[in-house]
Amino acid sequence: MSKDTLAKPKKFDTSKSISNASKVKSSKQKTWSIMFTKKEVAWSENIERIALIRAGLPYETIEVLSKKANLSVTQLLQLLGLPQTTYNKKKRENNILNRRDSEILLVLNELLEYGFSVFNNEENKFHNWLTKANISLGGVAPKSLFDSLTGIEEVKNCLNRLEYGNLA
Repeated sequence: MSKDTLAKPKKFDTSKSISNASKVKSSKQKTWSIMFTKKEVAWSENIERIALIRAGLPYETIEVLSKKANLSVTQLLQLLGLPQTTYNKKKRENNILNRRDSEILLVLNELLEYGFSVFNNEENKFHNWLTKANISLGGVAPKSLFDSLTGIEEVKNCLNRLEYGNLA
């Protein structure tokens, strides 16, 4: 496929994403969002998530998710393989995250929202569960798997089993 035939990705419009997501909230379809200092970003479909990934998330996302995941910024940076000095510089310059890190953070946000719902919004219980070794995850703590999309997916599968009473 030649370079000319590749479709250019559309620029992600935050205002449209919030409008579209609020329309979906009344239906049974799940909507996710992340609140930043200056705006909220919302998505309800994978195609919207792809647009967000392509546009890149602000470095502020790391702080938002560190609070949500009950991890320090330093711990989250280690999971992303991002040096603290790079983070400080890029954040100060209002740069955006690369696609890989943006995707991991969006999927992690979805996992955290799902985990809160499984634990009936009892954040302390959910955060405790994330730190304890789990047999169905090979004896490791769920938080230790946040460094890859596959790991996040395994934690989501474990939460799904927990939600439906299948602890095996």
